[in-house]
Amino acid sequence: MTFPHMSSLQFARSASMAFARVLGAALLLAACGSGSAPSAPVEAPTTQPPSTTPPTQNPTDTPVLTRTVVMSGLTGPWDIAIATDGAMFYTERCRGLSVRRPDGTTSRLFGTSGSALVAPDLQCEGQSGVHGVALDPAFASNRTLYVYMLSNLATSPRTNRVVRLVVNSGYTAATNRTDIITDIAFKDVANGVGGSGAHSGGRLRFGPDGFLYVTTGDNHNPSLPQDPQRLGGKVLRVTTSGAAAPGNAPPSGFDARIFTYGHRNVQGITFRPGTGEPFTSEHGPNHSDEVTRLVNGGNAGWDPQNRPALSCPSSYCGYAGNATTMPMTDVARFPNAMPASWTNNGASQGMGPAVFLEGTQWRAWNGRLAVGIMGGSRLVILTLNSAGIATAAENASLPAVRYRGLTLGPDGSLYVSTDAGEIWRVTASSP
Repeated sequence: MTFPHMSSLQFARSASMAFARVLGAALLLAACGSGSAPSAPVEAPTTQPPSTTPPTQNPTDTPVLTRTVVMSGLTGPWDIAIATDGAMFYTERCRGLSVRRPDGTTSRLFGTSGSALVAPDLQCEGQSGVHGVALDPAFASNRTLYVYMLSNLATSPRTNRVVRLVVNSGYTAATNRTDIITDIAFKDVANGVGGSGAHSGGRLRFGPDGFLYVTTGDNHNPSLPQDPQRLGGKVLRVTTSGAAAPGNAPPSGFDARIFTYGHRNVQGITFRPGTGEPFTSEHGPNHSDEVTRLVNGGNAGWDPQNRPALSCPSSYCGYAGNATTMPMTDVARFPNAMPASWTNNGASQGMGPAVFLEGTQWRAWNGRLAVGIMGGSRLVILTLNSAGIATAAENASLPAVRYRGLTLGPDGSLYVSTDAGEIWRVTASSP
């Protein structure tokens, strides 16, 4: 599989890696201290093979959505990953990783006291804690998964890290903890623009190339996004042991794990059906949330430092200007910066997760990009052209909530985690 060129940067990718679906279907009533009884088991769906060409769309055939609340009473749910047998993994920011087995029972696997494997180093502070979860492409045979978390194992400062775990066949225990990335930047102390724990990124997804993509944030640190060696404000692309993926092409002098840099706070990453191109979604400052099509070695153009015309607390100019004086993608400083695919109409509303919708049940939305807006409390459906630029945007007819996580199940249903402590299953049908 090949990828298009963008500016002078090449998107080097492997040509024959199989699509690894780490998403799924079947959900749960949380074991969250609320005392509610577990929901009835949800039948595990049949996995659909990925498409090999971008889906055709019928712009007049918008699907009818049906929403079912399948989990409630959760505490800060963040991300979801579903095995093909219907086992559902979910993270809660201040508690850790849990699972709902196919029979409807739940277990806490990794995290705070009460988990099968306690992580005494786990921290929950500000926006940070346990974030993304992703299943190994060979999960059915190796039982391996990955979690993004804040840890105090390192001090001065503490760090975000990616942890690899092995889950037993009964989904009752997690073992073999291995910290595969230990040096992701964390905002350890407050500064003039906000408290500690801000802007940690934290989404994990395996790409169709079989490598793990890790999104990170700028920590309100003015120099971090453009720093060639520190891992904040970046998208990383690594092997399952945390080493730099072959083919990464950052500029000379950069940490080889860096796939793209110059980001603000990426909390969504997803891959376009048919092409495998990665797209990110990230928070804007006081303007311009952005969706971006990534190019290997590319600069997203965020550089909140050294703006003499602006008044910048703690030298962080990220909130000091506007779309002209402090742009999210600064093409004046970085002429070859990756262009934004969509900018949320120039607004800043806390753009979080993103996922491509796939399957004929999505009707006109088959192949379109769903983006969760937290502050804006809506789910936006984007139509992208072949260059990855949005040509239309519409709001899904779903309740107004803070959309925290989006995962497409093997059956093509959309699973949504919200800051209200719920997880939904959203299905599509013909009008």
